[in-house]
Amino acid sequence: MRFKSILLATVAIGMAAFCSAAANAQAKEVSSLGKTDLSVSIYGAFSGTTTGNDVQQSPSNAAGGIFEVRHIANPLLGFEGTYSFNRANQTYVGGIVCGLECVPTTAAAVSADAHEVTADYVPSLKIANVRPFGILGAGLLLNEPASGQIATTSSNKPVFVYGAGLDWGLLPHIGLRLQFRGNLYKAPDLTTLYGSTGAFTRTSEPMVGVYFRL
Repeated sequence: MRFKSILLATVAIGMAAFCSAAANAQAKEVSSLGKTDLSVSIYGAFSGTTTGNDVQQSPSNAAGGIFEVRHIANPLLGFEGTYSFNRANQTYVGGIVCGLECVPTTAAAVSADAHEVTADYVPSLKIANVRPFGILGAGLLLNEPASGQIATTSSNKPVFVYGAGLDWGLLPHIGLRLQFRGNLYKAPDLTTLYGSTGAFTRTSEPMVGVYFRL
């Protein structure tokens, strides 16, 4: 009877240890697969001039900031949501008539802010304490003229996002994020004095920031 009690106790202890080890292994597996982080970065926004419909549009370069919430499930499955903000002043020159030479009319300058919200696909690969990643997504670009200006209007455009970057882990939950993002969209029409160029334009955004992994 005493031997049977000892045997049952040994089996119970062994089963408890096995269950505990299995639970820890499962927790580690889930932890290694599912990684969520928050990040904030600063960037420079560099855009090109567009021409169309007898209008020439020249955006100014500016600095901005971006906030990201990212979840990486495995090397090929990662997603993020972003919000970014930067100044987006525009200069329009309308009524460009080209005969023997092009003659522009008076320029119209518009002071504006750009708000961007996107949802992106983020494939990545963990190598030691660095994680290179790609970016491909879409969203909405909201261009809002500053108050107190006449003959201006808001302009909301779909935006396509692409890019790549690198996460560099400095501490277990904190690291440096270096990335380049490109935005492709139709030039915003912020003034009612002239029509829109109707042309696609691109904004290049080199970025540096920090992330916190939950």
